[in-house]
Amino acid sequence: MFGIPGKQAVSMTDAASTQIRKLMDKEGHSGLRIGVKKGGCAGMEYTMDYVADTDPLDEVVEQDGARVMIAPMAQMFLFGTEIDYEISLLESGFKFRNPNVSDACGCGESIKFKDMDELQAENFKLPS
Repeated sequence: MFGIPGKQAVSMTDAASTQIRKLMDKEGHSGLRIGVKKGGCAGMEYTMDYVADTDPLDEVVEQDGARVMIAPMAQMFLFGTEIDYEISLLESGFKFRNPNVSDACGCGESIKFKDMDELQAENFKLPS
């Protein structure tokens, strides 16, 4: 929907695509849908849900057998994001490296995005 020809909306590290494939295989899901919603101390939070069927309006990104669907309302906010999966002594989980984030809370669970005009100018500028 907001894509640029020849460029995927999001990318996944090898660790993320491996984990997403495991989650897909575990319950027979067709992928994971990522999005954003209002919440948290910084204003917005990422969401991830199992998906049985692809919504025709979703942006679908496939990499090494892993499939991620981006909800329509989140596409502009997630464009250019790298999804990683990190494991440490205290926690493991998906991490989003998102160039559209202007601020994040200390716990890392919520984010604040750049304003809409700035996002459009950065993500959809035409080459000169």
